[in-house]
Amino acid sequence: MNLLLKEIRHNPLLWLLIFVPAVFAGKALKPEAHTLLFALSVLAIVPLAALLSHATESVAAKTGDAVGGLLNATLGNLTELVIALTALHAGQYMLVKASIAGAIVTNTLFMLGGSFLLGGLKHHVQEFNRGSARMQAGLLFLATVALLIPSAVSGSDSTAGAAFIEELSVGLAVLLIVVYGMGMLFSLKTHRELFASAQAGEAGEAPWPVGLALATLAGVTVLVALVSEVFVESVQEAAVAFGMTPAFVGFIVVALVGAAAEMASAFSGARKNRLDLSVGIALGSASQIALFVAPVLVVLSYVIGPTPMSLQFWPGAVVMMLIATMTAALVTNSGRSAWFVGVLVLAVYLVFATTLYLMPPRIQ
Repeated sequence: MNLLLKEIRHNPLLWLLIFVPAVFAGKALKPEAHTLLFALSVLAIVPLAALLSHATESVAAKTGDAVGGLLNATLGNLTELVIALTALHAGQYMLVKASIAGAIVTNTLFMLGGSFLLGGLKHHVQEFNRGSARMQAGLLFLATVALLIPSAVSGSDSTAGAAFIEELSVGLAVLLIVVYGMGMLFSLKTHRELFASAQAGEAGEAPWPVGLALATLAGVTVLVALVSEVFVESVQEAAVAFGMTPAFVGFIVVALVGAAAEMASAFSGARKNRLDLSVGIALGSASQIALFVAPVLVVLSYVIGPTPMSLQFWPGAVVMMLIATMTAALVTNSGRSAWFVGVLVLAVYLVFATTLYLMPPRIQ
């Protein structure tokens, strides 16, 4: 606990933790002040993301970047899962699908591109484990194909009814979960030697003890989830005040804030020349959402949702996810990166963001 308090005292960014209780107080006293709650929740998530970043780096120092990246991606995705479960229970399936698609595109393009850019500005050329990145890109491609098929079948075959799409979605969901589990077995057990870090990181501060790091991870993850709920409740009303479209909010803003904790860890790792950790967080988080979170939501919709949810996305979302996956596979194929590679990846993301801001996709 003394180490944690020392870190808060010496890091001005963590002084923003004062906004965490302010969010809950504002929610209790002025629940209708959506713009204020939106601003407070964003300010609260920033220091929580910094704490999560430090704790994850401490765990990764003991377990290796592969396990550290997986742990960060899993804990970071709990935020998206909590948000999606709340929307699922309310029957807001389009919001659920928008958050899933937005999280996949944001993690694959914005987080990966930002890591390449920030790491490349400090280090001339960086190396990472090409095999690990190719596996994650392969898993993402599989998930994108599974998400594409229900939409393609529904659009091309008029006889494909809702019951067929629901049955197909359940079958694909089970398949994706099984493949994801086998992928974890492959990378963490049977062939773990193939996923070792390609380049040693810089020597930095002494890591926290594992017990303190894990306790911080657990506590901060809960707080991030709670603050994110307030954020999601207020963001739609605040978006009107800021002139943002619903599509832009669901696909870009919610995804960026929901992934803030993971981004802090990924960007910090890249600056410390630990690009394997950054790539593992970015692609690992995206593949986990596509192969585990989305299928689990389909299965849980039969339990907590008013009606079953399918894996049928609107065409624009499927195209963006497919392009994001192909971009990630292309830029990670060499196992080397420089800052301009990050610029190219971020440019693809900005093309999507600009399109959504000016012309939201037609929801089908």
